[in-house]
Amino acid sequence: MAKNIIVIGINYYPEDSAIGLYTTQKVEALVSKGHNVTVITGFPYYPAWEIKREYKTKPYLFEEEINGVRVLRSKQYVPKNPTFFKRIVHLISFTFGNFINLFKVKKSPDLIISIVPFTTSILLGLILKIRYRSKLWVHVQDFEFDIAKQSGLNSKNSLLHKILMYLEKMLLNSADIASTISQGMKEILKQKSDSESFFLPNWIDNEKEIKFTTHRYLETKKVKVLYSGNIGEKQDWETFLKFCKKTSSKKYDITVVGDGAKKNWLLDNIKSFSHVKYFPPVPLNELSSLLRSADIHILFQKADVMDAVMPSKVLGMMASSKPSLIIGNDNSEIKTIFNSCCPGMFFNCYSDQVIAELDNLIEDPIKMLEMGRSANDYVVANFSKNNVLSRFLEKIDLL
Repeated sequence: MAKNIIVIGINYYPEDSAIGLYTTQKVEALVSKGHNVTVITGFPYYPAWEIKREYKTKPYLFEEEINGVRVLRSKQYVPKNPTFFKRIVHLISFTFGNFINLFKVKKSPDLIISIVPFTTSILLGLILKIRYRSKLWVHVQDFEFDIAKQSGLNSKNSLLHKILMYLEKMLLNSADIASTISQGMKEILKQKSDSESFFLPNWIDNEKEIKFTTHRYLETKKVKVLYSGNIGEKQDWETFLKFCKKTSSKKYDITVVGDGAKKNWLLDNIKSFSHVKYFPPVPLNELSSLLRSADIHILFQKADVMDAVMPSKVLGMMASSKPSLIIGNDNSEIKTIFNSCCPGMFFNCYSDQVIAELDNLIEDPIKMLEMGRSANDYVVANFSKNNVLSRFLEKIDLL
């Protein structure tokens, strides 16, 4: 039976990476089943942390239709250097503008889906739930307050953090169902909320037949090491610089593709490395080619960032059928996946052993091939788009 559904979240099309991509594809899946969907969102800005050029001249409140979906936008404040307090202003500006958009809802919704971040998306959804006696589904992509604390963004404001965590718990408890993207995050969700919990991971789109050619960013004859994704606070860029310093410029080319709050800092710090290159993000239709063109993928996470986040980029890395080198917390969801299928090398901290084992691995092409195949088999079996969205749509019908 077709439902009227409201989706509330900061990221949506034309953002075509990370949360914006997954939210858009969830909405498209709902529309394909005949549901009437309205999206309440911000102006597209991620991952550059700058509102897209074609939207800068749009009015503060802007309505458009995209692929049969009514999209209500409010122009939020977007900081170029997103410190903790600037992020709070960013959040408040999104919340205030889209509070106004709540009054533009034309039909009584059967279901509201609030995407976190931001946690205030739950508040907006709760207002509609109370007004229309609707069901409220909260989907957590990031525990934003946990990430802020783990990344050191608000370590000096413990009282503020306690207040934020209390408000988060209250809002999560208002949901009829709450979902999140990893098993570790689901356990955290159970601690924070008494609402029904549901595992709804991000996915890889393995249904499309993609003709593979070497991407123009990675045409070097050396060993191609790739980081592709957000250049932000969750990654350990100091460790990345140590890695670049120790790797042989004669043997390796290291490529960073992405955007984010730490991009300018990173560009300043890699100038001295002749074998390290930066390129802007590629369009979605080039992403598979980029990832498959690498010889090995890297991801260095801060040691204290654990299950508050499950990077969707890991799924793309594994789906590329190439091995990964990851530094992270031993208690993280990523380490659990590595224990399951051995898709590469995992270290809990940086040392000279990282480079030594990388040097050994690239001399063993059969082992690299086996790791890549294992990685691809795992994500196809557990995170295929069709399977994940089918479970999502079945749960919508049950609600």
